[in-house]
Amino acid sequence: MSTPQNKQRPLGPSTRLLHAGTPPLQGGSGPVNVPVVRTSTVRFADSAAYADLHHRREAGERVASYGRHGLDTHRALEDAVVALEGGHRAFLTPSGLSAITLVLIALLSPGDHALVADSVYSPVRRVDATLLQRLGITLEYFSPSRDDLAGKIRPNTRLVYLESPSSLLYEVLDLPALAAVARQHGIAVATDNTWSGGWFYQPLEHGANLSIQAATKYIAGHSDVMQGIVITDGPALSKKISTAYEALGLTIGADDAYLALRGLRTLPVRLAQHQRHATEIAQWLEQQPQVGRVFYPALPSDPGHALWKRDFSGASGLVSFAFAEGVDAGAGAVFVDSLRQFAQGASWGGYESLALVAQPERLREHSVWTGTAPVVRLHVGLEDPLDLIADLERGFGGVVERFRLAA
Repeated sequence: MSTPQNKQRPLGPSTRLLHAGTPPLQGGSGPVNVPVVRTSTVRFADSAAYADLHHRREAGERVASYGRHGLDTHRALEDAVVALEGGHRAFLTPSGLSAITLVLIALLSPGDHALVADSVYSPVRRVDATLLQRLGITLEYFSPSRDDLAGKIRPNTRLVYLESPSSLLYEVLDLPALAAVARQHGIAVATDNTWSGGWFYQPLEHGANLSIQAATKYIAGHSDVMQGIVITDGPALSKKISTAYEALGLTIGADDAYLALRGLRTLPVRLAQHQRHATEIAQWLEQQPQVGRVFYPALPSDPGHALWKRDFSGASGLVSFAFAEGVDAGAGAVFVDSLRQFAQGASWGGYESLALVAQPERLREHSVWTGTAPVVRLHVGLEDPLDLIADLERGFGGVVERFRLAA
């Protein structure tokens, strides 16, 4: 059925993402992707141009009066990320943790209180213990699925900080419900959206005010960039984040901006393959006798499956599993040490498969975790899933051989 010319269909998400930030043609031609534009110094035609640009920047316009502010490459990446997440403005930082810290510093002052999901990325607790507490800022950790958020809000609560799905165990949160409670009390909601890469989930559409990503992971997608991004939902929060961003002197290099932008163009196809492979492996893991539980929201057996199906359009390559109870505590290390295709590494989001034993102290931070068996986190990459399954079989074989477990 044809679409009338005067009623043009809106562009699809992939089309918007691929064309956001594309450089305009000059003289009838131009590059497909924006080139790398590096500089430390911005030149001006005269004093009037210098003053005009400074005034425009102070008014909130995204223009550069100094190299730290970024030029064409940075603007293109910001535009593409805003198109991806559906936000107002994007801020580029040197790492995912720096993006998290930027939000906390920008929105919290001495004497303020913030409620933080107890299953967030664990280094948030280090920022709390080593920086925020010294500044007189209080973070209180709570279980979004078990605790009454409204009952925990204080007169000085200024922020609710979430991550969905959660770190390590991928607990899916009811963001619309939590955001509604926060909104009733005039409290901003920030959420870590790295798991979905911004492609499978748009938290700003579900009530969050800020979305944070470690672009190190799926956006860059090749394990060769360190970068974080903060996306705001409107001018008021953009101003607050911008003020702290400028005061902290945050920036990223043009080369890193280009690599992230290049990765962003293939995000949909990469994540589709990550999902296919991870789903196949998660289903296989459920059938293994040494496995007690698989953590992957796309599985119907996962407790968060209904919420995931309602709010998400897909699942990423992260799969965790717990060994059956009673397995020796050292089984996790033996398992990952036996693998050949899965490398051991603390990050994820690149094209390669990774495996890591979850540290027990980090698991204990999650109130939903009551087990004692070892937990292994897998990042399922783009390799042939049959090769990855064979490698996992090798890992379980190593455990059986070492501890003489029943296969």
